[in-house]
Amino acid sequence: MTLLTSVAGSFRAHVLLARLETEGIDAQLRGALDGAYGFTMGDLARVDVFVPEEQLDDAKYVLLADEVDATLSPPTEWWDSGADGDTRGRSGRVGWVRWVALTMLAVAVVGVVLRSIAG
Repeated sequence: MTLLTSVAGSFRAHVLLARLETEGIDAQLRGALDGAYGFTMGDLARVDVFVPEEQLDDAKYVLLADEVDATLSPPTEWWDSGADGDTRGRSGRVGWVRWVALTMLAVAVVGVVLRSIAG
């Protein structure tokens, strides 16, 4: 087995393991896995990902493809996941759309009223 990469935290390691396994790459995790202490940063949280040497190039390609996908995806502040509980972004967008719709409705009503007065 050859070291592919190291990640911080058990969760990220398991996600990477699942990603590699879906591509048919046999991988093993070694390090701070599911211990009594849930370290998430620094060397105490490091998990090493190992793959067979004959699958190393394929595994590197999977990592590269994931990095390219992450780079080309829109920033998370564009998404409306609502997971963080912060609704300012969503209500700001909804408020903006609401104001535009109300303004257009007001212009249409004023136009109809002026046409009936003039006509």
